Amino acid sequence: MKRIRLKRRIKIKKINFLILAIIIILIGVVLTFNFINKKVSTVIMNYATLEAKKLSSIIINKAISKHITEKIDPEDLFTITQDSNGEIKSIDFNSSEVNRFLTETTNSVQINLRNIEKGDIDALEFSDSVLVDYDKEKLRQGIIYEISSGIIFNNSLLNNIGPKIPVKISLVGDATSSVSSEVTNYGINNALIEVYVNLEINEQVILPFYEDVIKVTSKVPVALKLVTGTVPKYYVSGLNESTPSLVVPYEEE
Repeated sequence: MKRIRLKRRIKIKKINFLILAIIIILIGVVLTFNFINKKVSTVIMNYATLEAKKLSSIIINKAISKHITEKIDPEDLFTITQDSNGEIKSIDFNSSEVNRFLTETTNSVQINLRNIEKGDIDALEFSDSVLVDYDKEKLRQGIIYEISSGIIFNNSLLNNIGPKIPVKISLVGDATSSVSSEVTNYGINNALIEVYVNLEINEQVILPFYEDVIKVTSKVPVALKLVTGTVPKYYVSGLNESTPSLVVPYEEE
């Protein structure tokens, strides 16, 4: 009887030890995967963010070029007042013209980003040459880029191995646009006026099991004007500062 009880105790101890070992191994595996997942997600999201910003910048620049650069005459943007001696007294913006092209540009950016999100690339405003570096069939599925999972090894020889991870974007929130100017002395008795369009959008970068919201900002020069006269110390229109931002609400469909 004693031998049988001893054998049972030894057997129970072995089972308990095995269960404890399995629990420890499972906990170790879970912790290891969580650690790797955090490291991998960070690397992959960095690549995805770069691609999202790259495509968004292309769309922003194209929209500004189409709705501002190709249509706006710099002479229509400014009202410059000079005294009898040729000194610049004031430099004013044509507010109605500025608000018009800001609205058109901001709407264009939102519409084009939404079309890419839906995969409706045939509805995009710009030509096919703009998307020459992108796979059109993937874009029709709403995928802007595919990242090789091999990049997590940080080795150029392994960058193209492993399954592809699709990257999608989704426009969230409002698009905000504004105009800023810089007025400086240029040569003798000349003023150089530089006008920029500042556009800011919020996007959601979407990966399998992971997503993050990023902010994309762009400052694009749209007009350059050289006028004769000494730059005043102040400007009636506040050209040395940004104009009030124009927010075009994002509407869910």
